[in-house]
Amino acid sequence: MAEANAGLQKPEFIKVEQLRPGTYGHTLKVKVVNSKLVFQKGRSDGPQGRQMRLAECLAGDESAMIVFTARGDQVDLMKTGATVILRNAKVDMFKGSMRLVVDRSGRIEPTEPADFEVKEDNNLSLIEFELISVVD
Repeated sequence: MAEANAGLQKPEFIKVEQLRPGTYGHTLKVKVVNSKLVFQKGRSDGPQGRQMRLAECLAGDESAMIVFTARGDQVDLMKTGATVILRNAKVDMFKGSMRLVVDRSGRIEPTEPADFEVKEDNNLSLIEFELISVVD
């Protein structure tokens, strides 16, 4: 088992303000400022117990904040005031603005409460991006 762990590296945590459109593989420690359920379909008491839920959460650190899209069981972890570690997160674009997501290859881990205050006046999701084609 020691040989298997020898190849693992310690994750490099980045700040929210370092996120850029279309990037992936990020590890961040963020505090959830706000969480709002925007879509719910299915019944949890049904024969399969499957329920589709989607929430938009404002999460951030001392450098900035961004909209995080939580799906399924992630909604339960992303409650207002919670501090979580996002592993293998990626930045998706939605209507020209950045959204942070964690898909199947990533993980959300609850952690001890953060010792920082979220910088709420620097919301990266409010910045609008436009794809421009450059022709030589």
